[in-house]
Amino acid sequence: MAISINDLRNASYRFRTIRTKTLDEARASSFKTAFLCHSHKDQDLVKGLVTLFTESDWQIYVDWADESMPETPNRQTAGNIKQKIVDHNLFLFLATANSMASRWCPWEIGYADGKKQIDQILIIPTTDGAKTHGNEYLDLYRKIDWGYLNQLRGDLAVWRPGETNGIWLRNF
Repeated sequence: MAISINDLRNASYRFRTIRTKTLDEARASSFKTAFLCHSHKDQDLVKGLVTLFTESDWQIYVDWADESMPETPNRQTAGNIKQKIVDHNLFLFLATANSMASRWCPWEIGYADGKKQIDQILIIPTTDGAKTHGNEYLDLYRKIDWGYLNQLRGDLAVWRPGETNGIWLRNF
């Protein structure tokens, strides 16, 4: 399965703001922290995803919400991104048509793969109804998708490749 683009767009209507706590403040508040790899063309989807993760007590780092990032990507941008990937507990890859075609996203996941443990990298596959994005990565890393309880869709859950039992995101 995959998270539908429509689900993310619907969640974006509840979007308030990206949390601006420091990493230390987030960790002191028991928030899990994650770097979000995504295409800037998917800002509406990112807002929906941030909303869903915030509802599960996560703090998501999004580069376009970081005022310290240069306006135009350059060497400093790459250095900042590398540091943020290392600093955050987890690395999330929002797999969409745009992120799969991006120049930066494959670079970011490649860097994360070299710096993080395999269980610290999570793929968020999406579907637009006709196509699922992120299949190339599903066999390598855990994925995030909807969990089901008694045949009813529940909250987001983390799944290992090929397994039928996931861990609720808020308990991960």
